[in-house]
Amino acid sequence: MYERAEARIDLAALRHNVRELKSRLAEDVELCPVLKADAYGHGALHCVGAVAEAGADRIAVATAKEAVLVRSVAPDIPLLVVGALAPGEIEMAISAGADVAAWDPGFIATLAEQAQAAGLVVGVHVKYDTGMGRLGTPDPEQVLELARTAATHPNLRLAAIWTHFATADEEDTSFRDLQRDRLAELGERARREFPEVKLHAANSAALIGDEACHFDLVRPGVAIYGMDPFGNDPADHNLRPVLSFHSWVASVRDFEPGMSAGYGRTWQAEAPTRVAAVPVGYGDGVRRGLSNRGEVLIGGRRYPISGTVSMDNITVDLGPDSTVRVGDEVTLIGSQGEEAILAEQVAIPLDTINYEVTCGISPRVPRVGLGAQAG
Repeated sequence: MYERAEARIDLAALRHNVRELKSRLAEDVELCPVLKADAYGHGALHCVGAVAEAGADRIAVATAKEAVLVRSVAPDIPLLVVGALAPGEIEMAISAGADVAAWDPGFIATLAEQAQAAGLVVGVHVKYDTGMGRLGTPDPEQVLELARTAATHPNLRLAAIWTHFATADEEDTSFRDLQRDRLAELGERARREFPEVKLHAANSAALIGDEACHFDLVRPGVAIYGMDPFGNDPADHNLRPVLSFHSWVASVRDFEPGMSAGYGRTWQAEAPTRVAAVPVGYGDGVRRGLSNRGEVLIGGRRYPISGTVSMDNITVDLGPDSTVRVGDEVTLIGSQGEEAILAEQVAIPLDTINYEVTCGISPRVPRVGLGAQAG
């Protein structure tokens, strides 16, 4: 019996998803899976090798530390750090051999100095803010000036101009199309000076939804983990969920009418029933918002989370005739028999998105890689 809970990472499913997404691309378009935030909560150390084996052309991360971790597993795969880097992180990113994102002249100057000091050439992806309104410059002329700086400095290499979609997962595609067209227009201008510069924009939703968004490189995140970027069923896109989340029954008690379970007595038995205590809670990533709203699977059947989710435990109403026993496995995300609970379904009562659900599974839950052999 494992302790408390574990998250199982199906590496065969991960490899399948990478290959499925790559099959949607033209031969000259790079696939750059995003493994930031510990591979969206899946455990980057488990995922890096499987992603590389399945045909990823490069890997994207958000931080310099993440780049170092990926490099320790995959010494040869090209890396891209898409997030903002503090001055003290630049050396770490350079030492990992990663390309970096840039949009500020001062940062470019610091990057050039540190690259020169290290005696290395660093690839630069100049970020164009076409409408996300976060990082990047919205001024196309400044984008071109930064591109010229990167292209002419001996220790920098202009690798790409890129952007990030704000609404690619929405039914109305008009703003996504506007962002796409802004990048395409600037890219056409840039290529008159720099014919080899790449363009990239597509996240998972844009990769699946519009081939015109593929440009030279795509950056799928949620889809490689077998989650639907549109919040529906990943099977609609031939994607297989990679993560399942499990615990076990620690106790089973008979409850009489009026007896309550959990803080605040938010649930009380209306009739004789049996109640299971499961040693997993919001300290593990089972959000408190699932109190009296979420479900689990035990023995291939659905049961409601009944009572307030606490830090270390949840309680489950089993009904009066249940044969559930101590030690039976409890599935919070994943499948048992004919039943399945998807991350997309967990997200609905929380009014959130599937990958916040997986990112929220805490570090105290071990990630166990399954299917490590290539295939």
